[in-house]
Amino acid sequence: METTADEFFHDFRQDLLAGAEANGSFLLAEFMGVVSRELTETGFTEGFEFAHYRAKRGMRVDGYWFNDEGVLNLFVADFDSRTELASLTRTDVDTAFKRVVNFFDASLRKNLAADLEITSPEYGLARQIADRKSRIRHLNLILVSERTLSDRIQALPDAETAGIATSFHIWDISRLHRQRSSRSHKEALDLDFEAMFGTGIPCLPAHLGTDAYQSYLVVMPGPILSSIYEKFGARLLEQNVRTFLQARARVNQGIRTTIMTEPGMFFAYNNGITATAQGVATKRTRDGLQITRITDLQIVNGGQTTASLFHTRRKDKADLTQIFVQMKLSIIDSDKSEKVVPRISEYANTQNRVQAADFFSNHAYHIRMEEFSRRLWAPAGKGAQRETKWFYERARGQYADAQAKLTLAEQKRFKAENPKPQMLTKTDLAKFENVWDEHPRYVNLGAEKNFARYAARIGKEWDKSSDSFNEAYFKRAVARGIIFRATERIVSAQPWYNNGYRANIVSYTLAVLSELTRRREKSLDFQRVWSAQAISPILESTIAIVASRVNDDLLRPMQGISNISEWAKREACWTRMLENMDEFADLLPDEFDGECLSRDDHLSEKRAARNTQKVDNGIEAQTKVFAIPASKWIVIHDTLASKRLLTPKEIGVLKIAMQIPMKIPTDRQCVVLLDTIKKARGEGVAVD
Repeated sequence: METTADEFFHDFRQDLLAGAEANGSFLLAEFMGVVSRELTETGFTEGFEFAHYRAKRGMRVDGYWFNDEGVLNLFVADFDSRTELASLTRTDVDTAFKRVVNFFDASLRKNLAADLEITSPEYGLARQIADRKSRIRHLNLILVSERTLSDRIQALPDAETAGIATSFHIWDISRLHRQRSSRSHKEALDLDFEAMFGTGIPCLPAHLGTDAYQSYLVVMPGPILSSIYEKFGARLLEQNVRTFLQARARVNQGIRTTIMTEPGMFFAYNNGITATAQGVATKRTRDGLQITRITDLQIVNGGQTTASLFHTRRKDKADLTQIFVQMKLSIIDSDKSEKVVPRISEYANTQNRVQAADFFSNHAYHIRMEEFSRRLWAPAGKGAQRETKWFYERARGQYADAQAKLTLAEQKRFKAENPKPQMLTKTDLAKFENVWDEHPRYVNLGAEKNFARYAARIGKEWDKSSDSFNEAYFKRAVARGIIFRATERIVSAQPWYNNGYRANIVSYTLAVLSELTRRREKSLDFQRVWSAQAISPILESTIAIVASRVNDDLLRPMQGISNISEWAKREACWTRMLENMDEFADLLPDEFDGECLSRDDHLSEKRAARNTQKVDNGIEAQTKVFAIPASKWIVIHDTLASKRLLTPKEIGVLKIAMQIPMKIPTDRQCVVLLDTIKKARGEGVAVD
């Protein structure tokens, strides 16, 4: 059921009020946090740092993000906690952009940092702008508004600010509404090649006249592909590929060598790229068919090629005029994209040995977490009368989609059982887990990069022992989320907190607690947190004590670093805290030991949970195997055997499956059979 603009505004505002109260944050900070998470999850920006500054002399900024490719995103808010939906006029837009331009210009050329408090986020931003002057190649100014943009305002042309190419973006409440309501759950890229480059792209149709599916073989000029990546960056890459590149963020040297020494052979040497789109426009020319427009271009294989072209042109001043890239373009209807695009991505990347963890939405780990979240009831918290669930969004937009076809009464019941504050995304889970198990600096690198680290780690751990990811693991992950969000509230309430660097303080505080318990050969009792659905007063006071010391440490970066958020991303930041861990230990109250489990008790719990999961896995595998008729197992066997893709063990197990129900495979044999199903799908066998 579609919501109106007024209904969306009302719901959005109520969520803000509830979030601000729950998180102990100001409404502006909550507003910027909600919008920035939306933009990060959709790929519009790679990350966000809150930094609010407003001066009487016409300057304002509310957040920023520097990426690794010389792009600076500066955010400015139009927010006054309005109770009714209002219109955003051209005058309002011009004023807002003028203020953020003034901030950038003053930081760049007028030493604004000298007038700011040295421990404030705005000081760090102003200093960073001045220090990075030579490396900033593009400036994105982003206005986020709780109002709806006037229909009279059309696209804002690019310009220059202090000699730097500048683009202007407006995210009003209507655009956010459209974004959340769209089936694809991301804002589609609309590429008009004639308008952007003065020409279409040569192509050949490859769909053999069928109406069910369209595909094209495209010859993409290197300069155009590089320019598209320069303008849109990670938004051009399907989420799985984006994760892949984040985990391997370096220019492929083989690609670079070919560009620099043999550009004319690039087409022959390179595998090309695989891409999808929701629609294309073509025209017949004297030279043949050309694609003039592509709606929602997404590269699902070949992100490394694309990024390498851009980086080699920018860093090495390479001439790309002789570079051409072959592209297989598949037109996928938006209704089918959620199912089909991940499969195209997975199958297209098998030649590059990309691990399954790189295609994370459909990884078995996430599917299992989703199943737990839909099945397990969390105990009623203090004062509550009913149990609830923690809703895990394996794929973006699932929480909204689950309510789309419900009546108002059913929606009310759904929200009561699955409260919005108890909704977890993949990036949330990655953040909760990595602060305890990995490295706090990864969390401070931004949601995308942190998720990439998380994906790589979990993929390896899953391959090693999938049984470790069980009900106890899910409950522990939720408990860590409860602690994380409680820590955000605790930090916000401290008298020393100056409304900046909360994310950095929280991640390092919990990392310190994790390290302290590890050194004591203990583990925090996460089951107790799950059972209470809250943290104890002792844990709350411990967190406050540690957070104060962490804040003091963060505010003393090493010489030469002025921005605290940048310092939090450095290896040296965590190294120094590790060196001072004895000082942190001395701060812990004696009662903190009562919040922990001994190492033996912790390991005993893990073993019991793992053994239970083994039994569950066997039952689940048998259920799936028995649902497939013997005739289909014969097809799978014959197809894979003809291509010599079966091991002797797989052959033996398949011979049993081919005789179901006369013969019954064991639970272990069923697990092997499920792997052969994946192999068969990769060879084009329709199993479902």
